[in-house]
Amino acid sequence: MSPELENRIQQSVELFMQGYGCSQSVVAAFADLYGVDDQTAKRMAAGFGGGVGRMRMMCGAVSGLVMLAGLDCGQTEGSDKEGKAACYKVVQDLLATFKERNGSVICAELLGMNGCKVVTDTNIPDERNAEYYKKRPCAKKVESAARIFAEYLAQKQEL
Repeated sequence: MSPELENRIQQSVELFMQGYGCSQSVVAAFADLYGVDDQTAKRMAAGFGGGVGRMRMMCGAVSGLVMLAGLDCGQTEGSDKEGKAACYKVVQDLLATFKERNGSVICAELLGMNGCKVVTDTNIPDERNAEYYKKRPCAKKVESAARIFAEYLAQKQEL
């Protein structure tokens, strides 16, 4: 894999460690490749953190992966069924890889696998401190999602 793609993977983790959500971290590390500025990338991904609005549904890092796939191969014409199908195939493949490597694409399940208490009845994000980072698998999931997308890009370049 190219050093540029490795740097983007590391950038995603650094963004997460700076306090950005898992989805924001994944999307912002690659968005410039598609002409999306940093602020827009972080805003469009903001609501997907915490398993979509902290409801612990689809992992935010996975949501970021889906958004990047859409930026990369999403169809822009409503009648383009082939384009839509092609994008869905890419998304399905990327998510299958994430699930294979991480055990799930669901935030609550990923947290539960690490013994974290899953709380869904508040919109208040957890405080980011040493204990948070020690218990949570989130930085690793951000890295995994970013790596999967980087591998996808690298494979496309080889074709």
